[in-house]
Amino acid sequence: MADDSKTAQPPEDDLSSRFPTAYSILFLLIILVAGLTWIIPAGQYERVMNDEIGREVALPGTYEVVDPSPQGIVDVLMAPTAGFYDPDSYAANAIDVALFVLFLGGFLGVVNATGAIDTGIRSAMHRLEGREIWMIPILMVLFALGGTTYGMAEETLAFYAILIPIIIAAGYDSVTGVAIILIGAGIGVLGSTINPFATVIASNAAGIPFTDGMAMRLVLLIGGLVICCAYVMRYAQRVKKDPTESVVARQRDAHRKLFLQGHDELGNVTLSLTQKVVLAVFVLTFIVMVWGVSTQDWWMASMGSLFLGAAIVVGLIGRLGEKRLTGSFVDGARDLLGVALVVGLARGIVVIMEQGMIADTILHSAELTLGGLPALGFINLIFWIEVGMSFFVPSSSGLAVLSMPILAPLADFASVERDLVVTAYQSANGLVNLINPTFAVVIGGLAIGRVSYDRWLVFIWPLLLILTLFISLVISVGVFL
Repeated sequence: MADDSKTAQPPEDDLSSRFPTAYSILFLLIILVAGLTWIIPAGQYERVMNDEIGREVALPGTYEVVDPSPQGIVDVLMAPTAGFYDPDSYAANAIDVALFVLFLGGFLGVVNATGAIDTGIRSAMHRLEGREIWMIPILMVLFALGGTTYGMAEETLAFYAILIPIIIAAGYDSVTGVAIILIGAGIGVLGSTINPFATVIASNAAGIPFTDGMAMRLVLLIGGLVICCAYVMRYAQRVKKDPTESVVARQRDAHRKLFLQGHDELGNVTLSLTQKVVLAVFVLTFIVMVWGVSTQDWWMASMGSLFLGAAIVVGLIGRLGEKRLTGSFVDGARDLLGVALVVGLARGIVVIMEQGMIADTILHSAELTLGGLPALGFINLIFWIEVGMSFFVPSSSGLAVLSMPILAPLADFASVERDLVVTAYQSANGLVNLINPTFAVVIGGLAIGRVSYDRWLVFIWPLLLILTLFISLVISVGVFL
């Protein structure tokens, strides 16, 4: 009699095959939004240049219906390409992010070729044995600081390939590594304090100083961070105690083989002098990146150049030779090519919505719905409107420019402070961008961590519910303060 035990369990990759890939999800969303352009009337607000934020903003009360521009098959097929470079958008061009991802992958490929990361991981885990759990809150706080101060988002893609092997080696799973980065930076953006891409732009568009409402945002930041750290630590402890508790338990062996390069036992090892110097350059590169973004107005092109230069330096230090250096760089870039393609697909959704001219119509409907509501109902409905719009406009700055000039003035009629509207907007956008399939940072991070989107939803949905209740409570209390 044949042994059926081998077929009783699906193969490790079968879990992903039962759920559409990120590419399919994003393309289906492009089709869905294109379909909406045939149903939702086209409309447009008049726009004027706001010198303070350097962008055009909508003028309240100027909405008018325009000729429809339904998006067809050709538009759907063109959307992913247009998503890379469309100049008339609410968000930055995706080509910058995609090229940054490729240069990052090349840099990581060169560093990996020296063996420094693999050896460093094993050395670090030997030193942290028994205290690994405290890596989680420490790292999440650091990422949250990046999120709340300068809107750390695309920059986080650089850290997944570094952190996930360390987390897996500590006995946790890849979801834990993704959560530390994605939720850590995400809760920082949700509770933005001086983030120029969310708080500052939104406050300027609302006509108020960005310092208004700071106390409430600190409550959201600190309270949300405590909730998220406790949630991720609890999950990680369960996984370490019983690996079958992992939401990606069936992929455990595949993940260990991929991220640990076959090293099942990470005992004590000694770094060579060359590897120590490589790791020093590696760490210094990320320090320079954070410095450049936070103080020198760097964007993706500058960061990509940094990683290219650092890859060359590492190759020289590691004495890889010209062929091995270039080969390692190309191989590393190839590993993240899928992430780069996801960026364009995600932006393609926004392109379709803008070309179909339905964004302003959706905003106008919200404007009409909010009229005459009491203060408590008004601010909570603002939150949910921003939640819905965040799926279509994941960019925090893009959503601020689109919605704040229209929604913030309505607060005056509901006896709600405008800073509370800004807080509701950034909370909604930050919350949605923990799972948003149209946000390249989410899909890209999951792709690097080899976590399918459905498994991420299984992991995070209880946390989303807790955070939603927490945010609703805070903004509701804010009405009476």
